[in-house]
Amino acid sequence: METTTPTTTTYVGLDIAKDRLDYTVDSTRCDHVPNTPTGHARLLAALRSRRGIRVICEATGGYERAIVAALLLEKLEVCVVNPGRVRAFAHAEGLLAKTDRLDAQLLRRFGEKVRPRLHAPMDQAAITLRELLDYRRQLSDQLVAVRNRLELAGPVLCARLDTQVAFLQKELSETDRLIEEHIDHDDTLRRKAARLRELQGAGPVLTATVLAYLPELGEIEGPQLSALVGVAPFARDSGRSHRARHVRGGRGVVRHVLYMAAVAATQHNPVLRAFYARLVAAGKPKLVALIAVMRKMLHVLNRLLADPHFVLVR
Repeated sequence: METTTPTTTTYVGLDIAKDRLDYTVDSTRCDHVPNTPTGHARLLAALRSRRGIRVICEATGGYERAIVAALLLEKLEVCVVNPGRVRAFAHAEGLLAKTDRLDAQLLRRFGEKVRPRLHAPMDQAAITLRELLDYRRQLSDQLVAVRNRLELAGPVLCARLDTQVAFLQKELSETDRLIEEHIDHDDTLRRKAARLRELQGAGPVLTATVLAYLPELGEIEGPQLSALVGVAPFARDSGRSHRARHVRGGRGVVRHVLYMAAVAATQHNPVLRAFYARLVAAGKPKLVALIAVMRKMLHVLNRLLADPHFVLVR
């Protein structure tokens, strides 16, 4: 079990599509509303009179954001789960059919049996920061793709691609400026960012990324946070077999940025450089040692926000 849930909790399965929301409060009846502000209001009205409600839905690439924000604003508990876990649960039940109604009922049963972690609330400033970072990542990916194509382009196409590169570089710089301004103009984000940057190796990109994609930072314990991000090694033992442990799952956006920050930290942070060198000298593969640095950085960042009296050793 992921959390301890009171027996009075009523799970509401919510299947989210681009244009429609299907939901069920019991094991038989299923209703639907449009995925619009009007539909959101109707859903909230239907749930408002009930006690102990906990809504469970899947991450759908963005279509869930508006309704999840509305539910949290209404002070309702929400769980946003990985679709792969729900589909595996369906296979375990022997359920092969898939419709919106069936998915809503499946989500309700999944919530009752698994009791997934509650979705951490995010204020509007953090949501806007996430949107800016999503756009920045899109620009960065496009820039890499255009530069790769430029290597093999002929003279006629080169001019067009050079224009694209110049535009993307300018837009990337402008987006970085907007991200910095957005953090500076919000008291909570500015305070947290300043605290996180006390760790040498936590630059602007890592700081903005954890603020946007890891609202649990400072609120949960380090081991839980490591599993959430995907830097916790999982055991693979069976009988006398003890295979190598590997990290898996987690929030890839945070993990990828944390990896690059850890690489820099092993060069420029004296404490983390010594920690990394000690692990390598003890026979640990370099990648394993680097993941350990990522995990330590994450724990330090978590402690910085959780404990205002925590001071780093210089």
